[in-house]
Formats: sequence, C-alpha cells, structure tokens
Amino acid sequence: MKLLILLAALASVVLASSYDKKGVAVATDKLYIKECGACHFAYQPGLLPANAWQKMMSNLENHFGSDASLAKEDFDSISKYLNKNSAEKFMNYKRSARIVNSLRVGEVADSISKTPYMIEKHKKIREDLITQEEVKGIFNCTACHTTAQKGIYSEKDIMIPNFGRWED
Repeated sequence: MKLLILLAALASVVLASSYDKKGVAVATDKLYIKECGACHFAYQPGLLPANAWQKMMSNLENHFGSDASLAKEDFDSISKYLNKNSAEKFMNYKRSARIVNSLRVGEVADSISKTPYMIEKHKKIREDLITQEEVKGIFNCTACHTTAQKGIYSEKDIMIPNFGRWED
C-alpha cells in the first residue's frame, strides 16, 4: 500500500513538472499574423496539431464561410509555419499538451473551439454569455481572454463582456 501511495505521489510530481511553460507559444510569423489576423485573431499555432492545420489550410476557399484563399507562395509559407509550430511540437507548453492529449488517436479537429479540451474548459460558462454579440462563440478568444495575444489563457485573466471577471 505504501508503495502505491509513493508511486502515485511520484507520478503527480512528474506530471505537474512536465510543462515548463504555461499557455501556448506566441504567434511570431509576420505573414501569418498579417494574412490570418486581417480577418480574425491570429491563433497561436500551438492551439492545434499539424493534421488539423493541414485540414484547415486545405479548404481556405471555404474557411468558416469566407474565402480566405492565398497566393501559392503565401500558402506554402504559412502552411510550413503552422506545421513547424503546431501543438504536438510544443508539448512543453501546458495548453498545447492538453489540447493534443484531449484528442483521440487519429482524430483531426475541425477547429480550436471544437477540440475536447476547449469544449471542457468552456462547459461551465452560460450559453448566453458565449453567444452574446460581444463574444459570438468560444472561437473568439480575445473577447474574454485579456492576455490571449501573449499566449496566456489563465482563468485569472478572463473578463467576460456583460458579466465581468470569471471565477471557477
């Protein structure tokens, strides 16, 4: 019994220290920020695994109801950046690791907001707060996460419009 308790304690220490960085790596590619950030928040590549970014990039002519087509050179450059900086390549970041670990083997997420991790993190928030005009949906990170641009999605930095500070 003592051995089981010792092993459980050791496992929790290892898991707790496995992330040397909180949040997610900041988006740094100027072309990506310019092109993708022209229409929406330039999501950090570490919020999705490479296979999800590839799926998204393969259908830019119908990118969530908009035509986000790019010149071939820009497409290639942005695709390379997203792949090189995708979630599974930054497992030392807490959010990237948790997103990857929330997906079943072989599962390809349609979007960041549809990953099991993101759904779970937002399930306690009332639907009317998520769908209100100022937020629109959980895809709109910067509506509530005041430090999203820095790759920090801490609960202490959440300010929900028409509600206030979120405390779980």
